[in-house]
Amino acid sequence: MQAIAIRGATTTEANDAEQIKAASIEMAERIVADNQLDPENIIMVFLTMTSDLSAYNASAAIRLGMDWADVPFFTSQEPDIDAGLERCIRILVQVQSDKHRSEVKHVYLGEAAKLRPDLVEE
Repeated sequence: MQAIAIRGATTTEANDAEQIKAASIEMAERIVADNQLDPENIIMVFLTMTSDLSAYNASAAIRLGMDWADVPFFTSQEPDIDAGLERCIRILVQVQSDKHRSEVKHVYLGEAAKLRPDLVEE
C-alpha cells in the first residue's frame, strides 16, 4: 500500500447549513464509492471553503454524516480570487491504497465541474 491523494470539489446554491451539509456529504460519499475506499484507510482530510460559505463547517458535516469521528480533518478558507468560483467546497483526501495515482477517480460536482473538466466523468 502507498499513500495517494484524491481531489474533489462541489458547490452550493446558497450559504445555507443544510445545503453545505448535503453537498459535503455527497462529495465524500462519491469519493468513497468511486474509489472503493475502506474508511479505515483514510489518513486525513483537508477541506477549503470559499468565504461566502459561513453557515456550517464542511468538516463537521462529513465527520458526522460519514461517521468519520477518528479521521483527522483540517479546514481552511479558500483564497478570494477575482472571478473565482462562488460557494465552493474543495476536498483533498489522503488514503492508503493499492491503487496507482492514475487509477484514482477525482470527484467534481455541481458548478465545480468547471474547475477540472479533464477529470469529470460524464
